[in-house]
Amino acid sequence: MYILGIESSCDDTSAAVLQDNILLSNVTASQDVHFEYGGVVPELASRAHQQNIVPVVSAALKRAGITKEQLSAVAFTRGPGLMGSLLVGVSFTKGFARSLGIPMIDVNHLQGHVMAHFIKEKPEDTTPPFPFLCLLVSGGNSQIVKVNAYNDMEVLGQTIDDAAGEAIDKCSKVMGLGYPGGPIIDRLARQGNPLAYKFAEPHIPGLDYSFSGLKTSFLYSLRKWIQDDPDFVEHHKNDLAASLEHTIVDILMKKLRLAVKQTGIKHVAVAGGVSANNGLRNAFHDHAKRYGWTIYIPKFSYTTDNAAMIGITGYYKFLDKDFCSIDKPAFSKVTFK
Repeated sequence: MYILGIESSCDDTSAAVLQDNILLSNVTASQDVHFEYGGVVPELASRAHQQNIVPVVSAALKRAGITKEQLSAVAFTRGPGLMGSLLVGVSFTKGFARSLGIPMIDVNHLQGHVMAHFIKEKPEDTTPPFPFLCLLVSGGNSQIVKVNAYNDMEVLGQTIDDAAGEAIDKCSKVMGLGYPGGPIIDRLARQGNPLAYKFAEPHIPGLDYSFSGLKTSFLYSLRKWIQDDPDFVEHHKNDLAASLEHTIVDILMKKLRLAVKQTGIKHVAVAGGVSANNGLRNAFHDHAKRYGWTIYIPKFSYTTDNAAMIGITGYYKFLDKDFCSIDKPAFSKVTFK
């Protein structure tokens, strides 16, 4: 079977084609228009999706070497995300699927990030066994998920305020480094001392996260240092980035270690945009050596929003004939079903 996946939850328009569970193409159009605003502008994002979605889908089909008439189903992101962006993908999918007479498959965006570990480029590629733990970290979410099956995911802990990715972006903005902050902080951190500065770490019971206190600590510390040296950021940006990254990774891994201890599950994965961070990836490799974890880290191309993860989720739902009726609306907020 051939599955077309469509992702449009934020500012990336993406389409992918899978033959069963093997990825044939994965095309993404990013939006540079948001850089000057320091964040995603929802209205501009939805307009860009309208411009990009037809060319992106056409390119995905062409690279896969198939025609639209060969498709068995269309999987699409129904939520969560920016409503205007989601509506473009949902509306396109409804018209496209109806014109071809094929079923639609709605996918939870967060479920898609976890299922990115099941994308195969070759039949022999390995995937995590059930159950496994997944640290899902992005600009909008920070969660520890126990994955019992592709359609059975239990959130063991999640952020009670800000997400890890959001904290990185906000601190980057405070330093005047630009948007998106994740790649900038990652690049600078590789050249800095991670122990140069200390920032407040939250003391939240259980497996839940909190990053608002870290943002406040970073802001107040920076203000104090800038009073003494107006060029402090420029003189110490590498060390600041490294210390910020070290603190966030430390917070994430402490809770994940606790989750492994409580569940006894040592198959551990990471997913979401922040999983592209080198400090976090290095921490996973370190924990694999120290604690005997079997780790699963996605390719960089599958960490950010992409349609391949939507397509692979659609493949498993197709096997169960879990289709979506045409009257289902998009939704902007939810965790897992």
